[in-house]
Amino acid sequence: MLLTKKVLPKSPFGKAIAYTLTRWQKLCVYTTDGILQIDNNLIENAIRPVALGRKNYLFAGSHERAQDAAMLYSLFATCRLHNINPEHWLTHVFEKINSAKKQNLYQLLPQNYDANFKQQ
Repeated sequence: MLLTKKVLPKSPFGKAIAYTLTRWQKLCVYTTDGILQIDNNLIENAIRPVALGRKNYLFAGSHERAQDAAMLYSLFATCRLHNINPEHWLTHVFEKINSAKKQNLYQLLPQNYDANFKQQ
């Protein structure tokens, strides 16, 4: 390529060109399917709160509490993904969990919650 001959290979721009050229085929995959995105900004924005709080999770008190916090963040992220109000979902879970059978607990997960469903 002409551009690579005009740029010093060790310069930041030269390194960027070399990086891009070695990954060119993979970088162009998104053009083969309309459902694929050119970037992952949606995912980056979704996980930003978790990444920003990462240092705080070191002070959860114990490994078990850190796992609990991670579980809650996952459940709330699932609520967000399904456009569910986390407070409504949690209220539903607290109302139903004592009467739920162990094998049916999965029904209380956010992805299975229907805010419009009124159980008799």
